[in-house]
Amino acid sequence: MQSDQLDGLIALKLVAERRNFTAAATELGVSASAVSQAIKQLEGRLGVALLSRTTRSTSLTEAGEQFLAQAGPALDQILSALANVGTYAQKPSGLLRLNMPRMIYPWFLAPIIASFRKKFPEVAVELFFEDATSDVIGQGFDAGIRLSDVLAKDMVAMKLVGPVRFVPVASPKYLNKAGRPKHPKDLLGHECIVSRITPERIYDRWEFENKGTEFQVQVKPALIFNDSVLALRAALDGLGIMYAAEEAVSDQLSSGKLELVLNQYSTTSAGFYLYYSKRSQVLPKLRAFIDHLKAEGVV
Repeated sequence: MQSDQLDGLIALKLVAERRNFTAAATELGVSASAVSQAIKQLEGRLGVALLSRTTRSTSLTEAGEQFLAQAGPALDQILSALANVGTYAQKPSGLLRLNMPRMIYPWFLAPIIASFRKKFPEVAVELFFEDATSDVIGQGFDAGIRLSDVLAKDMVAMKLVGPVRFVPVASPKYLNKAGRPKHPKDLLGHECIVSRITPERIYDRWEFENKGTEFQVQVKPALIFNDSVLALRAALDGLGIMYAAEEAVSDQLSSGKLELVLNQYSTTSAGFYLYYSKRSQVLPKLRAFIDHLKAEGVV
């Protein structure tokens, strides 16, 4: 359907309800002549008069009444949809869908989401936890949160937290049994717990630094998880050494449930970023979330 056909249909419905071109034009925000022209074009395409016009009144013809009896309910739905979608452009509302690694929520994002919901109760928030990298925008999310080194080039990225220090950790139970590595290369002789970051790729190249020089060690996985919380559970159970953001396991380190190893070789990442597509319009719900992050001093 061409846009001018829809304009004619809506104009016809409003004129029929108001019995007046001027009243219908006022509701549509156009001139009375524009309304009249839209309906005339519609009648010309259909080849039948839909309105009976006199100097004193306007009414539907028999064809017009039959036409609106059939098309009226659909037009009501269209007008309702137009009104509803307009609210998205006026104020923060609807569902804000965010995709992020699971472990960033408890140690960083939970209080921010709580304060955001308190400030914007009309915005529902969906938190989809996914450690693997994926096409977040293509899957219908408004934004994602990821480390800087996995962000796509065509994204707007805003830093949330960082730099983030990454360290190998393990339970005392495991280390007392298997020994404590003194150099990253010693990890080749240890049980290592690694993450899957795509269906085809696992994160088995752990990064380290020595006197300003960065290097990697490709560990041999003993366990592979696509869920960082379950990977942490395995490390706590003494099943091996895990490579994690230090802040994400700070409680377990403080309590002694986990022990940091190879501390002198630890390296840092630029941090976690909120990102969204350059090509998509920033709806009020996402803009409100970004502004809230700024108000909280996060970005």
